[in-house]
Amino acid sequence: MANSSGSSLQHPRRSLGNRHRSQAQKFLSLAQSTPKLSIQNLKWAEQSARQAVLHDFTHEENWRLLAEIKTLAEDEMGLRAVLEDLFAVLGRDPEHLQQLAEVNMLEHGFSLLSASLAADPLDPGYWAQLISTDFLEELENRFFHLDLSDPRANVLFGRRLERVRTIDEELFIRLVRKLLAQRPFNHEAWIELGHLHEKRHEYDEAWFCYDQAQTHFPQITSRDKFRTRMEKRLDKHDSKWAKPDNSSRVRFLKRMEVLALKVKTTTVSDEKIESEEEVNLGDEEENIRKLIENQEYSSAFFLARRLVTSGEEWASTYLEQAQEHLTDST
Repeated sequence: MANSSGSSLQHPRRSLGNRHRSQAQKFLSLAQSTPKLSIQNLKWAEQSARQAVLHDFTHEENWRLLAEIKTLAEDEMGLRAVLEDLFAVLGRDPEHLQQLAEVNMLEHGFSLLSASLAADPLDPGYWAQLISTDFLEELENRFFHLDLSDPRANVLFGRRLERVRTIDEELFIRLVRKLLAQRPFNHEAWIELGHLHEKRHEYDEAWFCYDQAQTHFPQITSRDKFRTRMEKRLDKHDSKWAKPDNSSRVRFLKRMEVLALKVKTTTVSDEKIESEEEVNLGDEEENIRKLIENQEYSSAFFLARRLVTSGEEWASTYLEQAQEHLTDST
């Protein structure tokens, strides 16, 4: 399941998901009404249900239907794989399923999946209904333990954070930075964060965000458009603004590098960044190698990009390696 519905689609397509779910329901009904052909119809139902999840991983009924078919087909391993895939979308560690190794999945798997969806709704609108002061505090504490490297999880939590932004901008900034650190190719989230910084007159931070967005998706020219807006705005007020210098960009990339590590890192101060740079001076190539070896590809990406920005051309090879690993996981 992890490979089949994996990460080939980063954005849900509800119409296609609905179409495949409807097809799966028809085959399931046939399987239940015609025992002689039940095995073949269940296979067709499973294929359509898998396509429904593939095209729209945000619709809970797609997951429930696939789990129901797996249960009827008595495919315990397949049902466990469905749960693992759902956990990846929800940012949880699939290894937690090892705690359920002795649980009979055919008896309890569907209930476990339904309980997970009830506690952590995939629909951002339903999820937003759970928001309270205590909920946001718990979310922040939990957020830095989540694995959001799966592009589906990144899209899902990006949409959830859009709801958080309307309630608490500071919390949104802290959380969306962690989101982007784990998946730097999410240009939509970069632009969203850039717009917020621009609205708050935090122009250097806005520039960094738009620069990241345009680097990963050049067609949108978000950085160039921001520069044009700034030039028009500054002409009217007879003042000057220049894009941040390299040292500022290096600090920004270092902050993202630390946030990208798969450990709890809620805040990254300039003092911490400077102290780490002193400790790691001269060992950066070894650091990149270790990060790539440990599959910390996002952190390796930001480290290599920081070094290239600082004039270390040798790091460009590692930048390409990290980027390839990140791209391969999409």
